[in-house]
Amino acid sequence: MQPSYDSELLNLLTTSVVGRRRELESVVAALAAGRHLLLEGPPGTGKSTVLRSVATCTSSGFEFVEGNAELTPARLVGTFDPSVVLAEGYVAEAFVDGPLLCALREGALLYIEEINRIPEETLNLLITVMSEAELHVPRLGRVQAHPGFRLVAAMNPFDSVGTARIASAVYDRCCRLAMGYQDAGEEEQIVQSAAPLAADLIGSNLLRAAVAMVRDSRTHSEIRTGSSVRGAIDFVLVLKELAELRGTAVDDPSVTLDAALLALSGRIRITEGGSRSAEEIVTELWHRHFAPQTEGPPQANEQSEAQKKA
Repeated sequence: MQPSYDSELLNLLTTSVVGRRRELESVVAALAAGRHLLLEGPPGTGKSTVLRSVATCTSSGFEFVEGNAELTPARLVGTFDPSVVLAEGYVAEAFVDGPLLCALREGALLYIEEINRIPEETLNLLITVMSEAELHVPRLGRVQAHPGFRLVAAMNPFDSVGTARIASAVYDRCCRLAMGYQDAGEEEQIVQSAAPLAADLIGSNLLRAAVAMVRDSRTHSEIRTGSSVRGAIDFVLVLKELAELRGTAVDDPSVTLDAALLALSGRIRITEGGSRSAEEIVTELWHRHFAPQTEGPPQANEQSEAQKKA
């Protein structure tokens, strides 16, 4: 049964996804038109969340594939089981379907994350599938795509490590949707939903400050890539645990600073040629949003309580 992409689905999706009305409309429209889709945006913008919600709300299949250099055509398509081949030969029953064939046969959504990390030969295979809606597998034959089959790929266009440029042939065969970060209010809702107990414990003021600090990292002059909303989620969760371990209040400066360092220092990417470390810049961000007003400006060599004890 082919999924129904209509206004009823859109209304259902808005109850399971925070914000993103425009993006949801675009995704539903593209899939309803029978188009394949490329989602572009930095990490933590909800690309996989949107697709999983679409699959759930339409009761359609969902095949998730992590794009990397190890994703060969054989891993994507499938292979013959050697033991069955020895016993029965190259019969259809001996073939073990990979995620691509599963999606083709079942009319499922095939979601490929980080498509710009996969080998060129694997990308060429996907181009063929998008163009012909079928796949020819040696010794197995022709596999026709079910009408419900859609290929949805995602990529972070700002990451240059281990990635390759996407060929124009890919863009020519799918629709493209750019996804940026959500607004502050929606990101607060995401944190509240992801860590409800911790968010309730620390209160709305600290939650708002955590989101503001994370959003501030995206526009800092010394940061090439800032943190996604996952940084705020981790901050809230770690803050709760640190406060309990130390027997202090959740708004204690030493606790909020160490939570910020733990949650953000590994997520930000410093601009090349920068003179300060990630810890020093996170400390500056912390001062902007959490430091008591009586404290002076952050010093370049300021350390957290955990660092001093180490």
